[in-house]
Amino acid sequence: MGISDEVVRAFDWMGFTELTSIQEKCIPLMMDGHDIIAIAPTGTGKTLGFGIPMLEYVNLDDPSVQEIVLAPTRELAQQIADELTNLAHFIKGAKIAVIYGGQPFGKQMSALSRKPQILVATPGRLLDHMQRGNIRLSTVHTMVLDEADEMLKMGFIQDVEKVIESADPNRQLVMFSATTNQDVLTVSWKYQHDPIEIVVQAEADNKPDITQYVIESDQKQKYEHLLYLLDSDQYKRMMIFCNTKDMTARLCERLKKAGYSAECLHGDVRQSQRDKVMAGFRKGQFEILVATDVAARGIDVDDVEAVFNYDLPDKQEYYVHRIGRTGRAKRAGVSFSFVSFRDSIRMDEIRKYTHVEPIQLVFDEFGTLCYKESGEPFLENL
Repeated sequence: MGISDEVVRAFDWMGFTELTSIQEKCIPLMMDGHDIIAIAPTGTGKTLGFGIPMLEYVNLDDPSVQEIVLAPTRELAQQIADELTNLAHFIKGAKIAVIYGGQPFGKQMSALSRKPQILVATPGRLLDHMQRGNIRLSTVHTMVLDEADEMLKMGFIQDVEKVIESADPNRQLVMFSATTNQDVLTVSWKYQHDPIEIVVQAEADNKPDITQYVIESDQKQKYEHLLYLLDSDQYKRMMIFCNTKDMTARLCERLKKAGYSAECLHGDVRQSQRDKVMAGFRKGQFEILVATDVAARGIDVDDVEAVFNYDLPDKQEYYVHRIGRTGRAKRAGVSFSFVSFRDSIRMDEIRKYTHVEPIQLVFDEFGTLCYKESGEPFLENL
C-alpha cells in the first residue's frame, strides 16, 4: 500500500500482524483522497483504518491543525488519541492533541500551544475553543467523524455541521458509523463529495466471539443472582451495565461493601475521576466496572471476559454496544442478561434485532443455575 516504514514499524510494535477488512478497504481509498462513508461494527479496527492514512500525509513541517477526528464521548476521544499516538511512535515531529468537555481549559491550552497537526475532539468542546479563537480549521484537509450515528443521535448535529462548515469546503470528509440513519445520510449528502461507501459485515474474522445468556430473574432476585456468578471465580475482568446513574452508583457501593473490587462510571462522575477509573480498569487494579451506557461508550479494553446486563437496555443497539465490550481482539467473551417477566417483550425485540437466540438459564429450587432446556448445572459444564 506504500505505507512508510515508521508506520509499519509502529503497527508491528503495537502487536498487529495483519490488516482487518475495514483497514484493507479504507486505507487505499483515504490515501487517494476520496470521501468515504464506512458502515462497520465496533471492534473492527476503524481507528487504524483512518489513522494510518492521516499519519501518512500529515505535513510535519506545518504547525497548523491539518487533520481532525470528531468523537461523541470523552472516553472514545481519549482512546482514539492514545491509539494514534502509539501509531505515531516512530514518527519524529508528529504531534497529536485531544480536547473534550470536563477537562480543564488550561491543560488543553497547553496542548494546543505545542501546535498539534492532528486533533481529536468532542464537538462541543472543539466549538468552544473555536469561538474563543484558540483553534482555526481553515488549514484542515482531512476530517473524520467516528461513530457518526451515535454522535448525531446524541444531539450534536448542529455542532458537527458548524465544525464542518468552518473548514475548507474541499477538505476530505470520512464518516464511520455502525448504522445508517437519516442524520448520517443528511450530513453525507450536504458535505461529502462523491463519497465511496464501504460496508463491512459483522461476520467471519471480525465477528466477536460472544456467548450470550439470558437468566430468568425478577427485580428482587437480580442482586443475589449476580453474586452467584461473581462468586464462581470464572471471570476476572467484568463490566456490569445499569440504565440509570443512581442504580449504577448504588450497585457499585453495594458490591464494594460486600468485598468486591469494583468502581463505577456514570454522567455525574467528574472527568478527573473518570480518567482515573478507566486507567485503573485497563491496568487491572480492580475487577468490576459498573457503568451506564453513555459513560461506557467508547471504552475499549481488550480483555473484558464477561458483560452483565443488570438492567436490560431501553434500546436494542445499546445491547449490541454493551456486549461488544467483550469478545474483542479475537478473544472469547460471555454476556449475561437478567430478564424478568416484564422484560420479556423487550428481550424478544433484542433477539429480532441481533438475529441471535441467547442460551436460556434458570435457577432451580435448590438455588443452582441450570440450563433451562436440559436442567444441567451451568457452572459444572463450563
